[in-house]
Formats: sequence, structure tokens, C-alpha cells
Amino acid sequence: MKIGNINLPDFPLLLAPMEDVSDPPFRAVCKENGVDLMYTEFISAEGLIRDAAKSIQKLDIFEYERPIGIQIFGDKVEVMREAAAIADATMPELVDINYGCPVKNVACKGAGAGLLRDLPKMQKITEEIVKICKRPVTVKTRLGWDDSTINIQEAAKRLQDVGIQALTIHGRTRAQMYKGEADWRLIAEVKNMQDIHIPIFGNGDIDSPEKALAYKNKYGIDGMMIGRAAIGYPWIFREIKHYFLTGEKLPPPTLLERLDVCKKHLDFSVKWKGEKLGIFEMRRHYTSYFKNMPDFKPFRTRLVEAQNQGQIIEILDEVADNYAFTSFVTGLPAEEVEVMEAEVCYG
Repeated sequence: MKIGNINLPDFPLLLAPMEDVSDPPFRAVCKENGVDLMYTEFISAEGLIRDAAKSIQKLDIFEYERPIGIQIFGDKVEVMREAAAIADATMPELVDINYGCPVKNVACKGAGAGLLRDLPKMQKITEEIVKICKRPVTVKTRLGWDDSTINIQEAAKRLQDVGIQALTIHGRTRAQMYKGEADWRLIAEVKNMQDIHIPIFGNGDIDSPEKALAYKNKYGIDGMMIGRAAIGYPWIFREIKHYFLTGEKLPPPTLLERLDVCKKHLDFSVKWKGEKLGIFEMRRHYTSYFKNMPDFKPFRTRLVEAQNQGQIIEILDEVADNYAFTSFVTGLPAEEVEVMEAEVCYG
């Protein structure tokens, strides 16, 4: 498959742009485990044109991450055009537009999924970005604002008409947020429209190799984007690819693998953001890395309270010693899993 000049596998696996999650340290461990195309955290267009430090830092990309897209969001045509030019100049493989974020402080201000209530404006913003960018422009969006305004088919046609080169559809409305089941039937309907010829990627609820293969075969989309299921479990990409190829499930990562990847993630986080912020932002990942380990709560508490990298490594080494002969099952509900969805945008 090609998007512009980007060569991808026939059925690529994409990492979703997740606010406060899809930063370079997280992307590094996902890349090592087989993801084909990644995106930055979504970046405020207003922040970019005002040179806000947090927005500018999100433009950081590294050679080993390629191919990678920079995703922007906003609600003003000219601001989005200027921000797209800044993103394009950073030389990613593509520029992506977020028309899917459902959180209140984005969507209810007319950005993200809020543009699903104004398709002409969505089309105009996209047209201006396509004109200014030297690189391919893609879009991520949802089915509609709510069940009474499902307009993804019209949105897809409008977006293709002004030149986007791929479309990712999250199979929920904005009103659903992340509740209920994603409706992949509606994603498939877009893929099967006679006048749609760009790649259509599906997103929502893919959390196992079995489901990935079943949805691939049933809905006929061109690739899949995975978000929440990869948090603390970057191995999902290699597991899905292996299952596609062989029909067999890989064994879950061992404790030592989990510890090794967690340490790598921590080290990159500290190097990229400095020790204080790097350690703070790693706290959200510990529960996910060690999901379903029995009686892990005391270790998690100590990891969250640790003030420097050396202390965290010591605690992780204790985990290795304490659970050396313990096996645990992945993919099941865990009492200690944090609910991160309320204030975080997964597009």
C-alpha cells in the first residue's frame, strides 16, 4: 500500500495519536514491536502558531520512528492552515487532521469531533491544509456527532474530494465517547462506497489478534489503527502480525520482557523530558505494564511515589525477584487498571 510516497504493508497496523500517551518514548517501544505507521500526540493549532512550548515539543520526531505523521487540531481555517505549514516543515511523512477527539474542551469548542457538525467548514479547513502541505494529508474522524447525525459517508466524500490520501474512522459517534461497541459496519460501508478510492482504516475495540483477524476479514478495510490496547502492551502489534501470518497466538511477554520494555520506556522518557517530568509522565503506564500481576498494588504505589530514576529501577528489580516464578494471564480485567479516558483524547 502507498500513501503518497509512503510504502506500507498490504494491511498496515497504525498506532493511534493519543494525548499524553503517544509521545516519543511510547512510540519507541511500539516501533520495536512492529507498528507500521505512527502519529504524534494531537497538537493544538493555536499552540503551534503561538509557539507554545508544549505544542512545539510535540513536533519532535526521530529517524527510527519513520514513517510518522504529525496530527493537528483546531477550529479556525487560517490558524489550521498556518499550523499545518509548521507541521509540514518539520518533515514528517504525512500531516494528519484530527476531526475525532470527543472531549468537551475540544469538541464543544468546534474542533476535533465538533467539526462533524459543520461539514462545509471541515471541508474548507482540509482543502486549505492540502493546498499548503507538500506531504500527504490524512484525516481521523468519527461516525458523526450522535446517532441522529451519522454523516460519515458524506464527510468521507467531501474529504476525498479536496485531496486527502487516507481516512481513519473511529466506529463511534462523539456522543458515545468510548462507551459501547464501535460500529465497524458503518466503517465498512464507507470502504465499499463506489466513489471512495482512498485507503480506509478502521479504529475502535481492537484488543486481540483474534478480533483483529476477524474484523479484517469481515469488514474488508485497508488497515487498522490501535490505541488503548497498546498502552502498556506494545506487543499487541507483533502478536497481531504473527496471528495474521500463522493463525497461532504468540505467548504473552514474560515478566523479564515487561520489565525490560518498561525500563526502556522510562529511560527514554527521562532523556526526552528530563527526570522530573519524565518520571511523572511514566506513572500512568505502570499499571498497564504489569496488568493482572497478583498483589502488585504495593509495588505500584512505590513506583508512583519514587522521585528519581535510580529508585524506580531498584523497585523494578525487586519486582523481578518477587515474581520470578509467578505466571499471570493477560487480557483480563484487572482491579488496578486506571480509567484514563475521561480527560484524555484518543481521537
